[in-house]
Amino acid sequence: MPKWPSKNSESATAESGDRHLQLARESLRELIDDPRVPESVREELEHEYRKVRQMLDKLENDEIHIAVYGRVSVGKSALLNALLGESRFSTSPLHGMTRQVAMGNWREYAAGNILMIDTPGINEVDGEAREQLAADVAQRADIVLFVVDGDMTGTELEALRRLKTLGMPLLVVLNKADRYSHEQLEQIRESLARHLEGLVGKSDIVTASAEPARQLLIRVDEEGRETETSRQPAPDVESVRNRLWSILENEGKSLAAVNASLFAGHLSDEVAARILDAKRHLGNQLIRTYCLAKGIAVAINPVPVADLVAAAVVDVSMIVHLSKIYGLPINKGEARGLLKTIGAQMVLLMGSVWAVHVLSSALKLGTAGLSAVVTGSAQGALAYYSTWVVGQAAERYLAQGKSWGEGGPKLVVREILDSIDRDTLISDARREIRKRLAS
Repeated sequence: MPKWPSKNSESATAESGDRHLQLARESLRELIDDPRVPESVREELEHEYRKVRQMLDKLENDEIHIAVYGRVSVGKSALLNALLGESRFSTSPLHGMTRQVAMGNWREYAAGNILMIDTPGINEVDGEAREQLAADVAQRADIVLFVVDGDMTGTELEALRRLKTLGMPLLVVLNKADRYSHEQLEQIRESLARHLEGLVGKSDIVTASAEPARQLLIRVDEEGRETETSRQPAPDVESVRNRLWSILENEGKSLAAVNASLFAGHLSDEVAARILDAKRHLGNQLIRTYCLAKGIAVAINPVPVADLVAAAVVDVSMIVHLSKIYGLPINKGEARGLLKTIGAQMVLLMGSVWAVHVLSSALKLGTAGLSAVVTGSAQGALAYYSTWVVGQAAERYLAQGKSWGEGGPKLVVREILDSIDRDTLISDARREIRKRLAS
C-alpha cells in the first residue's frame, strides 16, 4: 500500500514538500500577525482571517483536503463512499441531498491525514448559497475531483474554468461508467479531452463506477425454467484511487503549501486594497481640507504675489501630510520638488487656467468691497482647484510607492484633469469660499 513520505525521508520530493509546507506556515503566520494591518481592516475581513487561521491549522496537522465538485446527482457522494470504503456520505435518487459540506478521513492512505470533502451540487435549483459554499470549499481544497456522468455541459465547463483560474489541481472523474459500452465510453473520453484541452491533461481524466446499477441475472435450471435474480456489483474506483495516490506521493505536501500560499495571497491582496481604500479616504478628506484652507487664504489676501507664495506653502504642507498617511514620509525639500514636477505638467496641460489665476490676482489691487470679494473668491476657487489636482497627483504618486508608473507624471496629471469636472468643482469651491467669507 502506498505510504505517505515521512519527514525524515531522504527523498528529494519529501524534503521539498516539507520546505514548501514550512514556508507556507510562516507566510500564514506573518499574515495573521502583521502589526501594520489596522484593526478596522481586520474587523472588516474577519471572515477571511478566520479562513486563514483554519488553513494554518490544516497545515499544522499535515492535512490534505480532497473535495468533490460537480452537478447534482452525478454521484459525488457515492464516489467518496467508494474511496473511503464506507457509507460516510448520504446518497439518494432525489436531487440535492447534499445540502452542506461534509468531511471524512481516508484511512486507507497510511500515515497521511487525508480528508475527503463532499459539496452541494453546482446547479441546484434556488441553490446559489450552496453553489457559493461549494466554490469556497473547492478554493480551500488541495485537489478537486470534478465529477461528471457524461459529456461535459456548458455549466460544468464554465465551473471548471472558474476553478482553474484559482490554480486548482483538478481530476475529472467520468462516473457511472458502467452505463456505457466500451465504444461509448471511449467516445465520451475523447470528447472530454477535446473540451478540456489546455485545462486538464488526458492522464487526469479518469473513469469510475462508484455505485453501479444492479445487474439482472437469469438462471435456467435443468428443466429449462428461468429464475430472475439481481446482484449489486462492487464499486470500481481504482483509476481514481491510483491517480490520487500518484499525485499525493509525488506532490501532496507541495500542493497543500501552494494552495495555502495562493489563499494567503488572495487575502493579502484584499487587505492591501482595503488599507489603500482607507488611506485614499483619509487622503481625500485631507486634500479637501487643504483646498478650502488655501482657497480662503488666497481669497482674503490683498497682495497678489503673496497669494502665489502662500499657495506653494499650503501645497507643500499638504504633500508632506499625505506622505505620512501613506507611510512614506518625505521632507519639505522633497515635497517642493514633487510640487515643481506636478506644477510643470499643470502649466503645460492647463495654461489658460493659470492665466486666469494670475489675472484674477492682479484685479485685486484695483478693487474694493464686494468687487474684492468677487475677484477674491474667483481666485480662491482656482486655487482650490489647483490644490485638488496637486493633491490627487501626489496621492497617486504615493499610492504607487513613490512612483509615477510607466507613463510618467504627465500621463498621471492628464488622467486626473480628464477625470475632474472642472467647472462644477470651481463653482462649488467659489460657493463654499463665499459662504466662509460671509461668516
